[in-house]
Amino acid sequence: MKIYKLLWESKKRFLPILFLCCFNYMVTGQVSQIERHVLLDLYNNTNGEKWTDTWDLEKPVSEWYGITVKDGHVVAIALFKNNLVGNLPERIGELKHLIALNLAFNSLSGELPNSLTRLYKLRSLKLEMNRLRGTLPIAIGDLKSLKELTVFNNFLSGEIPTSLGKITNLKILNLSSNNFKGEIPDTLGQLENLEVLGLFENSLDGFIPAEIGNLLKLKELVLANNQLNGAVPKALGQLASLQIFQIQNNHFNSIENLDHMRSEQFLVFDYDNKDTGMKFKKIDAAKTRMADTEFEDDEHDN
Repeated sequence: MKIYKLLWESKKRFLPILFLCCFNYMVTGQVSQIERHVLLDLYNNTNGEKWTDTWDLEKPVSEWYGITVKDGHVVAIALFKNNLVGNLPERIGELKHLIALNLAFNSLSGELPNSLTRLYKLRSLKLEMNRLRGTLPIAIGDLKSLKELTVFNNFLSGEIPTSLGKITNLKILNLSSNNFKGEIPDTLGQLENLEVLGLFENSLDGFIPAEIGNLLKLKELVLANNQLNGAVPKALGQLASLQIFQIQNNHFNSIENLDHMRSEQFLVFDYDNKDTGMKFKKIDAAKTRMADTEFEDDEHDN
């Protein structure tokens, strides 16, 4: 009897704690305190009170603007063009179940937190049109679930990490209009599913890697306004799916291999030497630029 009595006394002490935990779980929108605190860090770091669509912190997390909660976890943050001003919190990497992060068209500054590279389930990372500085994390290649990485129009610098070549699910990679320098990593030739590669307007030099010719699904290759040199590699002639190809305003000493490309496949082709006799379809080039930043992937709902 003493044993049963002790068990009952222990159970009575445990029940209030269990009730408080369950109550807290419900009022936070069915996410853990850790995930809620990370979101609060984002709110506080980026002047959340002055966002275009701000959060009512008294409501459950699942009702906060731009937040998608599934099975008790934050799986998507969509705060596109929402007047975020400030830095990303270092704890962002604690949102272990995050699939989509869209903070494009804001005024984010500072450096990218290294903890981003721990978001192993992330499929879409959109940070374009901000004021981010510093380098891309060396270990960004650990985000092997990524299908889309867009950081164009920031102030990012340093070399393009070779580890990007490990993200073989990647379909869109746009690093344009930053301050990246050095050579284009030949590891990008391992991105067998890549459809868009944008490196426009940086300070990249050296040759175009012949390995880019391995990207047989590539539709857009934008390398204009850099300091690339040498010859345009003949291997680019293998890119049968390529529709938009821009290499103007570089320092190539030979573009004769362009004659091996099928000019009829292109919608847009911009290069410096126009006397190759290649003919192209007429099209409004402005409509083909890679500027659509709305996240439309519904995979996080699956």
